[in-house]
Amino acid sequence: MTGNPAATFKDDLDVARDAISSETSNGRNVVVVAHSYACMVGNSAIKGFTQPRNTTTRLPEPSTTGHVIGLILIASGFTLTGLTFMDPFFGHPPSSWRVNNETGYADLVTPPRELFYHDLPAEEAEFWVSQLTTQSLKALFEGGECTYAGWQDVPVWYIGTIEDRGLPVLAQRMAVGMARGMGGSVEHRELQTSHSPFLSQPEATVSIVMEAIEAFTGTSDDAQSRESGRGTVMPLPRATLWQPRATLWQPFSWFKFRLPLVFGHMIGRANGAEKDQ
Repeated sequence: MTGNPAATFKDDLDVARDAISSETSNGRNVVVVAHSYACMVGNSAIKGFTQPRNTTTRLPEPSTTGHVIGLILIASGFTLTGLTFMDPFFGHPPSSWRVNNETGYADLVTPPRELFYHDLPAEEAEFWVSQLTTQSLKALFEGGECTYAGWQDVPVWYIGTIEDRGLPVLAQRMAVGMARGMGGSVEHRELQTSHSPFLSQPEATVSIVMEAIEAFTGTSDDAQSRESGRGTVMPLPRATLWQPRATLWQPFSWFKFRLPLVFGHMIGRANGAEKDQ
């Protein structure tokens, strides 16, 4: 998004890895928070920075090397090693944007205020629209050799966005189910927001982020109230075929929550089985 159509996914990855390395090399543990397209960058960037699985996470001693200890993903999918951003879409962009081969950029078709910021006051929404820049097509369609499923190496907290018009919440729930089906440790929360909850419900978003960090580090701040801030945080059930939840027996709830999670879970288990063969 630098105004350069030749910008690549690898460019983004290098920036993220440099940021992580600057902390871990100074003995600090890191939690990576990423949103939308950047979740693919964040997932891939943590490769080699995590501790071996099934080890106890401890705050490092001074002068030791830190590690990435967790991921917080907001309104995204889950990166699969070797696949580009557009591979899950079979190379076909959604109706909200189109490929412009003349400029080398992705062109928005849907008005960005409606796509990203419909739950913000008009003046605030227009400000954020004015901050949007061009997106290189190369970063979306290329770079599969650099992508990595980092969510399989560390625990993940996922913040879903119920009113999202860019990435529908049903698709998000399917992605969470898929990741769990492939063995990922995913804690799922949702907010009644558009694609950018940190703008329309910043306090609620920060509350989830802080709760996630406490879970990653094994610490707790009893002074912080989880009820404070705008917005309602919704913990999502771990719905699987063999773990029914009594609260989901209503047909509408099944459609909204259980079916997308279960369907994604089945896809994830199938993918995991193929890799094991």
